[in-house]
Amino acid sequence: MTVLVTGGAGYIGSHMVLRLADAGQAVVVLDNLTTGFDWAIDHRATFVEGNAGDMELVGKLIAAHGITEIVHFAGSIVVPESVSDPLKYYANNTATSRNLIEAAVKGGVKHFIFSSTAAVYGNAGLEPVAETSQLMPESPYGRSKLMTELMLADVAAAHPLTYGVLRYFNVAGADPRKRSGQSSPTATHLIKVASQAALGQRPSMGIFGTDFPTPDGTGVRDYIHVSDLVEAHALLLDYLRKGGASVTMNCGYGRGFSVRDVVRTVKAVSGVDFKVVEEPRRAGDPASIVARADKVRQVLGWKPAHEDLTEIVDAALNWERYLATRNR
Repeated sequence: MTVLVTGGAGYIGSHMVLRLADAGQAVVVLDNLTTGFDWAIDHRATFVEGNAGDMELVGKLIAAHGITEIVHFAGSIVVPESVSDPLKYYANNTATSRNLIEAAVKGGVKHFIFSSTAAVYGNAGLEPVAETSQLMPESPYGRSKLMTELMLADVAAAHPLTYGVLRYFNVAGADPRKRSGQSSPTATHLIKVASQAALGQRPSMGIFGTDFPTPDGTGVRDYIHVSDLVEAHALLLDYLRKGGASVTMNCGYGRGFSVRDVVRTVKAVSGVDFKVVEEPRRAGDPASIVARADKVRQVLGWKPAHEDLTEIVDAALNWERYLATRNR
């Protein structure tokens, strides 16, 4: 069995490639390197530079490598950018996914895992959201991901394809063995930005919105370590291989931290009191989004190993230190 990982040169995708390769599985990576890095791809994987929406290319890869499963990470992920440039998101996320799904069906791929997002829930309030909660995405990013979820359900009802959807919450941290991490210098992830500020790689960091209806006025998110996230993918792949039915699940820890909580933690772990600037809210950002994660634990037997926020922050800081030496 060979697994095709789209976006395998990116942050989460590169960690998934490591997880699969560590288990001795054959992996093909398809990435156009728009935001990913070829050096982040594990040497045990076969790398092909190209677009996940190129049906002809994907079809050739399926036939040439005997691909039986696809794990689809490729896409655009910045909420404010999706508001200012929605067509980019409907092209890179929805249209690309549609073509990839068609290529999978035509090529006889058995299982398809899709990286979705908590953004499909929109501004869900302060209570944790379950998979059955109302789906009301407030950004083109969230809508582009939800459209792909709906496509998968429709296609699986008409064709012999089973799928798994994981709705990610806020992914952070890095591989404990320091083999991969969030490597884009322009990434907007809070823990990465705060880590860069702590290490003097930027003069300050911004808190976008201090008037949310949350305990301290800043946005609340459910932060999940990237290694725990890819472990959920590996378990989901095994579940589908054993005949499990198509399934959609949240992937978070079920507890939230505010932006101020994260900033305090980064300052404490780094020992640096870096400058923080309060800014207006960004378009499309909900006040709070926290997972109800019972289902992923029950269905897959998922047992997170890196839940502590301090550990997540420490891993992120260590990765930023490594990048600083690599990029000299």
